[in-house]
Parts: sequence; C-alpha cells; structure tokens
Amino acid sequence: AWAFATAGVPVVRDASVVEPFVAAMADACRRRIREFNAQDLGHTAWAFACADWRRDPDLFVAVFRHAAAADTTLTDVDRSQLHLAALHFATAFPDHDRPHPLPAGVRAAFRAAHVRNEPQPSRLQRDVAAALNRVVVGGRGTRPGRPSSSSAVVFEHVTAEGLALDMAQPELRRAVEADGPSHFLAGLEDDHLSRDGGRQTTWVTETGATRFKSRLLRRLGWDVARVPFFEWTRLATPAEKDAYLAAKLRGGERRAADSCGASPSEVVVVPRGV
Repeated sequence: AWAFATAGVPVVRDASVVEPFVAAMADACRRRIREFNAQDLGHTAWAFACADWRRDPDLFVAVFRHAAAADTTLTDVDRSQLHLAALHFATAFPDHDRPHPLPAGVRAAFRAAHVRNEPQPSRLQRDVAAALNRVVVGGRGTRPGRPSSSSAVVFEHVTAEGLALDMAQPELRRAVEADGPSHFLAGLEDDHLSRDGGRQTTWVTETGATRFKSRLLRRLGWDVARVPFFEWTRLATPAEKDAYLAAKLRGGERRAADSCGASPSEVVVVPRGV
C-alpha cells in the first residue's frame, strides 16, 4: 500500500484491478492491526489516505484507536502521517456518525507534529514568492502570517487544519505551491505535461504525497496553483515570471479528477480541531 501511494497510483483509476487488491490489503491490515508497531500505524494510515481509500472507514478507525493507545511511542513523523490520514478521514467520510476514534487532545498533538515536520523554505519558493508579490500586490509584500488585505500574499501560511502552504491568499482561499524535484518521480512520462518538450523532460509525474496534499486542499475549499521547478527555470526574466504567474492565477490549476483525485466541487467543511 505504501508503494502504491508513494508512486501516486490512484485506487479509483482502474477499479477493476487496483481497488480489489487494495481492499484485500485493507482487510488484512484490520485483521492484524494488533501486530503493528508505531511506525506501521503511521505508514498504513498515510498510505491508504494517500491512495484515496474511501470504500469504508473501518481501517482508519482501527488504526486511529491503536495509534491513540500507542501515542507515547509515536515519533513526530508517525504523528504527521496520522494527522494527514485524519484529515482524509474527515473529508472522505463526513457522515461518519460515531465518536471520532482519535481524542481531541491526540488530534491536536498530531497537528502540531505535522506543522513541526514541514521543511524550511527553499530558494525556489522565495523566488516564486517575490514574483507573486509583484503580480498580486505590486511589490507591497507582507510579513509571514500577516496579510494586509483580502488579496495580500502570505508567505508560509498554515491553514486551520495544519497544512503549510508555500504562499497563500487566505481570504480568497488560493494557494500557490512551488514544487522542487522532490515533488516529482524522475523517469516517468505524463503526456499532458510533456507535449512541448517531447521525451526530453522526465520530471513530469507528481509523487503521491504531492497529489495527496492537493486533493486535501481542494476538498477543504482551496484553489491550488502549482509551480513546477522545470517550468520555472525556463523563465529567464522577471517579466516572464510575472506573466507566467498571472496566467496561473487567472485560471488556477484545477486538474481533472484522474490527476489528483478530487474535482473543484468536491469540498468538505472540516470542524476545527480535526
């Protein structure tokens, strides 16, 4: 399951082949959950959430209950993975009417661990942010976390759910993510991204983790524009960068459901504390 999720293989793209296999894995995990250590719990929850498992909530319920009992043995990486799985659980099963399997205090600890686990801003991110400020606010940038108007750009914004955005316009619920090489699988082609460069470009398929984050954000009501490094590095001048970002903001980057697993209308309101 972890390999499927990391490679970004969606469960629903070929349901006749992939979904029955993942269903068998989910059933095996439920039956043997008592054998799992802390790392197993984090990996399993993240993998099935990343793969967009929505057939039933039982696997997540089982993992969360055991994770809550094992909280003192979890690392920050385990808690971060479980936090993302909890967000998937809340958006994929909004009608789940039983008490949440994770106590509120545990969910808060998982969120805090996820925020701590976020990487430091990259040079690419700072370069995109500078151009975005020129486009959106005419150079009147804002300090991190301190928007000055409804359209202001916030650098390193953290959503109420604990998801860190490279850049954001919170009032508009618009996120801009600068994606370096770690967001892509080298050597895999994706036709809709490689038309202009033929087979010369291999950094074209997003990792499962990148697609997972996009899907979560869209279900939480955010419009997500992604800036791949291999597109950004082709832009030689500030004017070219500004024009590129302006086009991104005009059209967003609302991908089809088979690309990231969620349509723009698939929005779920998650209560605070989830």
